[in-house]
Amino acid sequence: MAVTVLAAALVIAALVLPNTVVGLRPAKFVRIPAEAVIGAAVMLALPRRPRVVLAAVSGAALAAMTVLNLLDMGFSQYLGRSFNVVLDWSLLGDAQSYLEDSLGRTATLAATAGLIVVVLLLFVLLALSMVRLSNLLARHTGTATRATLVAGVVWITCSSLGLQIAGVPIASDRTAAALKIQAHRVADTLRDEAEFRKVARVDAFGNTPGAQLVPDLRGKDMIFTFIESYGRSAIEDPIIAPGVDRTLDERTAALAKAGFHARSGWLTSATYGGSSWLGHSTTMSGLWVNNQQRYRTVMASDHLSLTKAFEKTGAFDTVGVMPGVQKAWPEQSFYGLNKVYNAFELGYKGPKFSWSTMPDQYALQQYQERVHSKKPADGKARMSLLILTSSHQPWAPIPKMVGWDQLGDGSVFKGIQAAGNKPADIIADTTRSRQEYGKSVQYSVTALTQWLERYGDKDTVLVFLGDHQPIARVSGNHASRDVPVAIVAKDPKVLDKIDGWGWTDGLRPAHDAPVWKMSAFRDRFLTAYGSTPDPKRG
Repeated sequence: MAVTVLAAALVIAALVLPNTVVGLRPAKFVRIPAEAVIGAAVMLALPRRPRVVLAAVSGAALAAMTVLNLLDMGFSQYLGRSFNVVLDWSLLGDAQSYLEDSLGRTATLAATAGLIVVVLLLFVLLALSMVRLSNLLARHTGTATRATLVAGVVWITCSSLGLQIAGVPIASDRTAAALKIQAHRVADTLRDEAEFRKVARVDAFGNTPGAQLVPDLRGKDMIFTFIESYGRSAIEDPIIAPGVDRTLDERTAALAKAGFHARSGWLTSATYGGSSWLGHSTTMSGLWVNNQQRYRTVMASDHLSLTKAFEKTGAFDTVGVMPGVQKAWPEQSFYGLNKVYNAFELGYKGPKFSWSTMPDQYALQQYQERVHSKKPADGKARMSLLILTSSHQPWAPIPKMVGWDQLGDGSVFKGIQAAGNKPADIIADTTRSRQEYGKSVQYSVTALTQWLERYGDKDTVLVFLGDHQPIARVSGNHASRDVPVAIVAKDPKVLDKIDGWGWTDGLRPAHDAPVWKMSAFRDRFLTAYGSTPDPKRG
């Protein structure tokens, strides 16, 4: 009897399981699932063999839906969206790599093995539970038929009257609704691929000759920099903001003393919590690249990226510094970069800081020594794309600033890394995660602006922004997707060109500063600095 009760509880829990962490309330599990009532009626009408087969298959299908619900929970918490059954399987490998960097290979392998065992057990237990319950119905046909009729009447009554427990409807069709949503999601994904290909072929600056691109920035030392997970919450969250805002104000003042001035605003990112490459490609392409399929489409296209526009002029040498890239990076062509320095080409001999391969300060100093301090050949100017990584989750341990002349090969960071927080201690604590996230942003902003203060000159123009908000555990379940963006320069003419944008003076954008979609930045930037639209159509 106890086994039967447990089987029934497992099946009902799977049928009414919500797909968000915030939806996990006791009231959600005391509902009457329509699928159970309909399933019981079907089982009662079938002879033994087809009944047992259907029960086993239904149990396995319910297990699959349960796994998808759990994936939805995880993706909602970390990426602010549901799991896409067509596109997102490849991200599970990235998640495993992240855990390995954060918790170590042994712990990750153990967790992965444990997860696989749990999933297999779920399939087996739900299939066996469904078979057991179907056999019970067959042994007590009369009682089961009456109970099914009563349950059906109660479900219809509760549904018609909208009866609820603690704000949750008693009548549930959660699994059927979830299956319908998944089917629509697959159909929408497949349809979006064809529609987006058409959108990507239309480019306002696709046919613009190089001579007519960014003429007002010729001769400038252009630097575009993304700061990992630098989102609006860093500047406005009551726990995170005080330290970050103080840093932004202090660094604004320090830059002003060195002759630099800044304007800042907000961009709404195409991603949230992770998948930074979607934010990078959206900003640079001027297209809304909010999933992996769109990303692959854009990377395979000849759509003009903002960085490639500088290469197309023929007046700029173009280079990328990517300390987070640890494998082949074919995207180099799309971004129009003549040379890319990945994690293995920067000479770092110090320790990793969890996922981050090296501290931002070290990456910036290597950029200075290998690239920025050297004049390009043929009298060209230079355009650089830098992707900083120190503010990547889990925000433990966090590097500290050291003397710029003490960086060497990075060995100086060994003691700092060893004395820092352990990732496992921060991941499990929401408050500490928020605090440490704020410190990591302070570090990245300080490293970047100190580099500019130390090495920038009258021709240096720095554009820096966040790629996305941090995960929901840090930014909150209802946080916006906005990220700060700033343009910094000594030459007043550079900032005069964007007077009409309404951006805030300084590195810290005002709460009511303009908010644009991240995909709007490319065209606004190209237009502000004199580029001539010449559309290309597919």
